[in-house]
Amino acid sequence: MELQNFITLLIVIITVLNILFAMVVIFVERRDVSSTWAWLLVLFFIPIIGFFVYIFLGRQLKQKNFYKLSKEERHFLNEAVNEQIDQLSCSVFNHKFLLQKYADLIKMNMKSSNALLSDDNEVIIFHHGKAKFDSLFHDIRTAKKEINLQYYIIQRDSLAEKLRDELTRKAKEGVRVRVLYDEVGSRRMNRSFFKELLESGGEVEVFFPSFLKLINFRINNRNHRKLCIIDGEIAYIGGFNIGNEYLGLDKKFGNWRDTHLKIEGEAVNHIQGRFVLDWKQATNLEKIDYEAYSIKHERHNGSSPLQIISSGPNSTTDHLKNMYLKLIMSAKKSVYIQSPYFVPDSSFMDACKIALLSGVDVRIMIPSKPDHPFVYWANLAYAGELLSYGAKILLYENGFLHAKTIVVDQEVASVGTTNIDMRSFRLNFEVNAIIYDEKIAQNLHHLFAEDSKESSELNLKQYEERAGLVRFKESISRLLSPIL
Repeated sequence: MELQNFITLLIVIITVLNILFAMVVIFVERRDVSSTWAWLLVLFFIPIIGFFVYIFLGRQLKQKNFYKLSKEERHFLNEAVNEQIDQLSCSVFNHKFLLQKYADLIKMNMKSSNALLSDDNEVIIFHHGKAKFDSLFHDIRTAKKEINLQYYIIQRDSLAEKLRDELTRKAKEGVRVRVLYDEVGSRRMNRSFFKELLESGGEVEVFFPSFLKLINFRINNRNHRKLCIIDGEIAYIGGFNIGNEYLGLDKKFGNWRDTHLKIEGEAVNHIQGRFVLDWKQATNLEKIDYEAYSIKHERHNGSSPLQIISSGPNSTTDHLKNMYLKLIMSAKKSVYIQSPYFVPDSSFMDACKIALLSGVDVRIMIPSKPDHPFVYWANLAYAGELLSYGAKILLYENGFLHAKTIVVDQEVASVGTTNIDMRSFRLNFEVNAIIYDEKIAQNLHHLFAEDSKESSELNLKQYEERAGLVRFKESISRLLSPIL
């Protein structure tokens, strides 16, 4: 009898605790409805354990002044944005037709993400790892003053060792070298790997470090950005991390298809400003003149207008998702999307459906091989839903597709770190370049066409005839998609 009473009491305690935990999720966190229901399912189907899963994976960041900008810095940034909005209205930038056509998109990015516009950039596209890293190492070797490097993943392998050794040589020459990596993405990495670099005067920091390498309450908020800024003159931004697999040397993935940009021009200052904010957050000590790093007014010889847009769990709105939605809704002819993960929310799906119903050619390319099983099946579920609206779904066969690009009407394009999923939209720290240049957009459009030759097409008949087990996997994956 006593055992029965104890079990009853235990059940009551667990039930009450779960209700309290659920109230925290609903009334305190104030997250979107789909994520709320997903976490409620976790809490009620896995009592107690579900709460500890939530503690590590579900808590939201405090949004107010996350990057600890001073009052003066915030005022300066707001003034710079307001000045550019006025310039757009007064046609200062409108010597370029596309800036007139996409003025609403440009203003939205300015207001939501403080994404300043620059129109004097030179942009080079890389779509194979060897070319990207050859260029990166060359620019590192010729650095004179400063190298700021930030990656989500730095593997402990020969490519990372080569990078470390190059950085160490530059540090010994007196170049300031700063390396920032994400704790979760670079889980096999530690400071001892950079011992000689640190002894040579280099600086290495970890974003959201774990306690004793075991406990990390921010494991769900990953800094997914991949940036390198050299001497404030050259910047790299895109999908490639640091590791041999990105050179196509991993047997599991084979050829690695990604997209990365090298930029020279005023936009480099804006990318550097993004790095400085993350560095300040990681160090929590260093005083950096944000204005000096992020705004310089000298002109460059390039002619590509672009904005650098960032977003993260500290953001009050989904800046990058909204940019994607605005891009899709502005399309008149075509929308070409490449993403390793296509697990969008309902607003993104609705934008695609509206574009398709309006006669826009929407093509979505995703990998044909799984990276993460749940995400792979969710990919098929969401992409498959668009088939009945007329979307063309392509499964990339020549290795693994990791590119994160969108090209609209062969006029404007976005390249960066942001996947088409709710993790990138709301949980990760991400950054993209959006380029208002027909030549760059057409080059990316051409790359999509070339990749299409190495892809198979998923048609509606195939999708409707898929096996019951596949349907089951898709259903489970779709149910979990808000927290994947």
